[in-house]
Amino acid sequence: MTTHSVSSSTLFRRTAILVLLMALTMTGGWLSPPHAHAAAISVTENGSNLIVNTGAGLVYTVNKNNGDLISSKMNGTELSSSGGKGSHIGSGLGSAATVTWNTSPSGSTVLITAKTNTLTHYYASRSGENIIYMATYITAEPSIGELRYIFRGNSNVLTGVPVGSNLRGNTGAIESSDVFGFSNGQTASKYYGNDQARELGIRGVTGNNVGVFMAYGNREKSSGGPFFRDIQFQSGGDTEVYNYMNSGHEQTEAFRMGLHGPYALIFTTGGTPAAPDFSWMAGLNLTGWVTSRGAVVLNGLSGMDSSYSYTIGFANSTAQYWATASASGAAVRHDMIPGTYTMTVYKGELAVHTESVTVTAGNTTTLNTRTITGDPATRAAIWRIGNWDGTPREFLNGQTIPLRHPSDSRNASWGPVTYATGSATNRFPAIQFRNQNSPTKITFNLDGAQAGSPHVLNIGITAAYNNGRPSVTVNDTTLTNPGASTQPSSRSFTIGTYRGNNHTFSWTVPASALRAGSNTITITPISGSSDLGTWLSAGWVYDAVELLN
Repeated sequence: MTTHSVSSSTLFRRTAILVLLMALTMTGGWLSPPHAHAAAISVTENGSNLIVNTGAGLVYTVNKNNGDLISSKMNGTELSSSGGKGSHIGSGLGSAATVTWNTSPSGSTVLITAKTNTLTHYYASRSGENIIYMATYITAEPSIGELRYIFRGNSNVLTGVPVGSNLRGNTGAIESSDVFGFSNGQTASKYYGNDQARELGIRGVTGNNVGVFMAYGNREKSSGGPFFRDIQFQSGGDTEVYNYMNSGHEQTEAFRMGLHGPYALIFTTGGTPAAPDFSWMAGLNLTGWVTSRGAVVLNGLSGMDSSYSYTIGFANSTAQYWATASASGAAVRHDMIPGTYTMTVYKGELAVHTESVTVTAGNTTTLNTRTITGDPATRAAIWRIGNWDGTPREFLNGQTIPLRHPSDSRNASWGPVTYATGSATNRFPAIQFRNQNSPTKITFNLDGAQAGSPHVLNIGITAAYNNGRPSVTVNDTTLTNPGASTQPSSRSFTIGTYRGNNHTFSWTVPASALRAGSNTITITPISGSSDLGTWLSAGWVYDAVELLN
């Protein structure tokens, strides 16, 4: 057995090295793997810029002069626009903005505030999270007429974008300056492929090991209800991710003031993140934040059609909410700002019951089972085309309206159509255009008893454009022309939505206009306004057409 001796000087050196190694290991200064533990969040002022490092990979920069987000780097990769455009609220606050910032007493939270006379926008972050939390308080609508946050991304990096809003390779605009065509006849626009408000959760754009996602958060101050759609993405120059809180895009109700949000931009290594926890923001003292809230419990619905889902909506001038009803019609909605709301029961997207409901702070308003009495599908009909559900989805090209322009080569021909009652519903046009597929004719048979009595003809629509309304001829008799329905003044079904104001045109058809045997109804749009083109012509979206007993 061989024994090795160690001199006292050597022993001293080894002991000192061991102590140093232990000290480095305990302080995390020795061989720590990259990002094994997030560093504390930090803010650096550099000239006109505020640079925030969340300590987990995200470093972003806010311009102190205007509140624009001008840089966002994830693990060193620049994700903001390479074209010099900042990300911003509205169309940017410009020199009107006053930008301030502070940290929490613990130093773990950063809040940046950009403020004008009528708008305050907040950026907030927490240590160890690659998230920019946001909220926007307004006392007046921005001068551009819409409230939105636009993230302008680096298109060279963020290449994974929804196909319907990817404009790369287009051959030019085919409608206004925002709907584009391609050489194969297909179309794309920032208006296409967007979610309804009730579906807004988390969506984003990606690249090689990077992703930027919008968490749309609370929609209580937005406008339009659960079925409203608005812009979410566009990629042509920059890759853009939007949170539209209100706009003039087929907007069906007045804008709401107050605190919009919270919402957030989430930066990842490419994967879709989970929804963030916004509750901590209650401690930031944001202007307009409402802490004391109430709830509504609906015990059930009677008279439901089991073929449809039902949504319970709540709306007043202050806020909007919704909840999905169970198979029995039960629904719960928490976290409502106190006030009196119109509660609307939707079968599909069609209102079939309304009433007033009051919410008080700290309490739950309980409603006993309600009976639905406003469903038009319960009426006895000689024939009915389509479903009374507030949508045209069962009709010809009805499912493509939110996805592409009506002229898109992937759509089936719009007609004109002659439709025999009892035929497949998807042969009846979802949209009636004055300059494209008119007239639509409906053929049907009546027996002698049916032809000997007057009957009610109903045409239900979900939206109309350019004051379009139906002129109807039954065989040789022209019925009285109706007035226009009340609708938003913007473009509608060419910008990815069939959702306007539901309306039913109704006539009593005299027995003298009817025949035993074959009959024909001819429907043609009329309007007091001139048309702007083939597709921007007076018309409407169908919900259902029926002849009652």
